[in-house]
Amino acid sequence: QVQLVESGGGWVQAGGSLRLSCAASGSDFGRYVVDWYRQAPGKSREFVASIFTGAPNYSDSVKGRFTVSRDNAKNMVYLQMNYLKPEDTGVYYCNAWIAAGNSYWGQGTQVTVSS
Repeated sequence: QVQLVESGGGWVQAGGSLRLSCAASGSDFGRYVVDWYRQAPGKSREFVASIFTGAPNYSDSVKGRFTVSRDNAKNMVYLQMNYLKPEDTGVYYCNAWIAAGNSYWGQGTQVTVSS
C-alpha cells in the first residue's frame, strides 16, 4: 500500500516557476514508477512526466521546461516547473505504479498560471 500527498501548488505569473512535491508512504518506494499528470478544467487528465530508474520521460508540451526527479531515500518525487504558461494551469497529480501491480494516486495540488 502506498499513499501519496502532493504539495507545492499555487498561483504564479506566466514565466514563473513552481516546484511540486509528491511525498510517499510505504515501503519499497524505489520499485515504483512515478508519473505526474495534470487536469485542466473541462479537460481529461493528461500525462506530464515519468521517472523510474532511467532517463525521465516528458510530454512534448513540457519538455525543456519541467524537470522530474526523485529521492528514494526520502520517498519523495519532485516536479520543477519553469517558464510556466497559462496552459499549464490545472490540478497536478502524482501516480505511483508497479508492473502487474496496483496504481496509487494522490489528491492533487492546484497550479494556476496567470497571463
